[in-house]
Amino acid sequence: MDITQFHAAFFEESREGLQAMEAGLLRLETDMEPGTAPGTVAGDTINVIFRAAHSIKGGAATFGFRDVTDLTHLLETLLDEARAGRRCLDPVAIDALLDSVDVLRGLLAVAEHGGQSDQQAMRRARAGLDRLLAAEAGDALGAAGDPDGAGDPEHWRIGFRPETSLFMTGNDPLRILRELGSHGALTATCLDDRLPAFDVLDPFEAHLAWDLMLPGTVPRAAIDEAFAWVEDQCELSIEAVAPALSNTASSVPMPSIDTAALSSDGDATVTATGSNAARTANADADTSIRVAVAKVDALINLVGELVITQAMLRQRSEHLDPVANETLLTGLGQLDRNTRDLQEAVLSVRMLPVEFAFSRFPRMVRDLASRLDKKVRLRTFGEATELDKGMIEKIVDPLVHLMRNAIDHGLESADERRAANKDETGTITMNASHQGGHIMIEVSDDGRGMDRERILQKAVERNLPLPENPTDAQVWDLVFHPGFSTADALSDLSGRGVGMDVVKSNILALGGQVEVRSERHVGTTVSIRLPLTLAILDGMSVAVGDEVFILPLNTVIESLQPQPHEVRTIAGDTRVLHVREDYLPLINLRQQYRLPAADGAAAAPIAVVVESGGRRLALEVDELLGQQQVVVKNLEANYRRIPGISGATILGDGRVALIIDAGGIVTATPLPAAA
Repeated sequence: MDITQFHAAFFEESREGLQAMEAGLLRLETDMEPGTAPGTVAGDTINVIFRAAHSIKGGAATFGFRDVTDLTHLLETLLDEARAGRRCLDPVAIDALLDSVDVLRGLLAVAEHGGQSDQQAMRRARAGLDRLLAAEAGDALGAAGDPDGAGDPEHWRIGFRPETSLFMTGNDPLRILRELGSHGALTATCLDDRLPAFDVLDPFEAHLAWDLMLPGTVPRAAIDEAFAWVEDQCELSIEAVAPALSNTASSVPMPSIDTAALSSDGDATVTATGSNAARTANADADTSIRVAVAKVDALINLVGELVITQAMLRQRSEHLDPVANETLLTGLGQLDRNTRDLQEAVLSVRMLPVEFAFSRFPRMVRDLASRLDKKVRLRTFGEATELDKGMIEKIVDPLVHLMRNAIDHGLESADERRAANKDETGTITMNASHQGGHIMIEVSDDGRGMDRERILQKAVERNLPLPENPTDAQVWDLVFHPGFSTADALSDLSGRGVGMDVVKSNILALGGQVEVRSERHVGTTVSIRLPLTLAILDGMSVAVGDEVFILPLNTVIESLQPQPHEVRTIAGDTRVLHVREDYLPLINLRQQYRLPAADGAAAAPIAVVVESGGRRLALEVDELLGQQQVVVKNLEANYRRIPGISGATILGDGRVALIIDAGGIVTATPLPAAA
C-alpha cells in the first residue's frame, strides 16, 4: 500500500500537535509553580504536550522522516521525566522546548514541500535538549504509577479494547504490543467476542481486544507511553496485580498468541480458538471528518449557482397568475426557504473559531516582550467566535502589525509604568464578538496612548491634508497614511511607517473597517469590523445609466435626493454635497465608470451616502432598485482588477452586476477643503 496518500493528514495533524505543544509550554511558563507534581494542572498540561510529541514521533517514524523522529524522541525523554516527577521544567527548559518546536515546524515544512532543512538549527535544538538531559534531574517524587511508595507490583494487567475505527487513524494494535514486549516478557490473550461473521467482516476495522500481562518491573510510564497515541480511541485499563492473583488463570478458554512473533519486524502470527460471535461493532461514530478546502469551496460555488437559479425562477414567477399557479408558487416559496437554509448550512462549513488566528499570538508576545525587556500580559476573549476560514487567514498579518505596535510603541517599560503608578506588567487584550451580521475584533493596550499633538506635527511636516479643526478620529486616522510614523528611531520592529498602512489596506480589501480610539496615558484600542463571509453579500442595487451596480449594504448610511443649492463646486471641478453640518465629496458614478446616460434617465439623481474607514462620501446614482442578497464572484480570476470594483454577481434576470468597492473609492477620494 502506498502510504504517501496519508501524508496530507499527517502534516495537518502535526501542525495541530505543534500548536498544542507551543500553547501548553506557554501555559506551563505562566501557571506552573516550581516543584508542581503530576496530577495537578501543570501535570495535565505536560501530559498534553507529551501526547502531541508522541503522536508526531509515531507518524514521522511511519513515513521515514528521521530528523523529526530523532528530535521528538529527545523531547519525549525530557517530557517523560517531567511528567514522572523526576524533573521540573524551569525557564531554560521551556526555552529549549519552544526552540525545538520551532525547529520541528521547519523540518515538517521541508518534508511537506521539499527544500533543504536547517541542519544548524537542528544541531542547536538537539544540543539544548542533550544539555538538559545530561544535567542532574530533580529528586524523583516516587516511582511512576506507584505514588504511595509500596514497591513494584508482581505484574501489570492491561485491558486493551480498541475502537473499530483504529486502523483508519494509522494505528496498529500489533505495533503497540511490540512496544510493550520490548520492555519485558509480554503475555497476550486475544479476545474475539466482537468478531463479526465472515460475510460481514470488514478487514479495515479492528474487532479484536486484548488482555495483556507485563512484569511489575516495567515502569508505569513506559506503559502509558505505549498507549499515549491511542488512549482516546480505545477502552484501556491498567492495574497492578498482586502475586496471589497473578497466577490465577481464567476458567474460560481464551485464544492464544505467539508472543515471540511480536518482537519481529514482520507480521505477528495469531492463532485464535474459541467461539466467533456474529456481532457488529458499537463503537461511537466519529463526530468530525477532514475535508479538503477545495471540495468545500466547490460545494459553496454550486450552492451559489443554485441561489442564482432560484432568484431567476422567483423573478420569472412574479408575472404569473397567483390563482391559476397556486401550487407552482407554493413550491417556489418552499424552494426559496430550502435554498436559503442550504446556503447558510454550507457556508457554516467554512466557519472556524477565531481562536485559529489568536492562538499564534501568545508565543509572539512572549518573544517580543523578552526582546524589548518589557513585561506583557496577553488576554484573549471570544475565541469561539466563528469567522470564514479565508477571512481568518487574511486577518493574521494585520493583527501581527497591531500586536507589534502595541508592544513596541503602546506599552511602556516596567520602570516607566511604575513611575506612572501602573502595574509594571502591561496588558494587551484581544477580543472577538458578533455584532449583527459582522464580527468585531479589538486589540487594546493599557499603555501610554497616542500623542495627538505629535501626530499633528508629523502630519504638517509631511504636508498631509487636514481639516481646519480635526476631530480625534480624524487625527488617529492619520497613522494609516503610507510611511507615517512618530517613532524617533528606526528598528527592525517598527519605525518605518508601513505597519498601519498594511492594516488598513488589508482590512478594506476584505470589505471591513478599522477604527482607532486612544486616550493619553490610558491606552489605545484598534477596532476591526469585518463581514462574516466573503461569499455572500447583502447589497443595495442601484441603476447607473443602463447598468446595475451593487453597493455593499454595510457601507450604506443613507440615501437622499439633493437640492441644487446643496451641491457646490470647489477647487476647480470637485463637487461636494452639504449634508446637515458636513460637506461630503460627491462622486458621479456614471462619470466615474464612463457610462453613457440612460434613455429617459431621471432628471434628479439620488445621492447614496457611504462610509468606510471613518470617512464618508456621497455617490450619485440614477435610481435605487432595492435590496437583495447576492453571491460574490471573483472578477480577477477571469479578468483583472478594476479600481472601484470589488467583484461581480449574477442577477435574477441573468444580467451581470458589478459590486462597487466603496472602501476603495473612499480611500482614493481626497478630503474636501473647508467650504
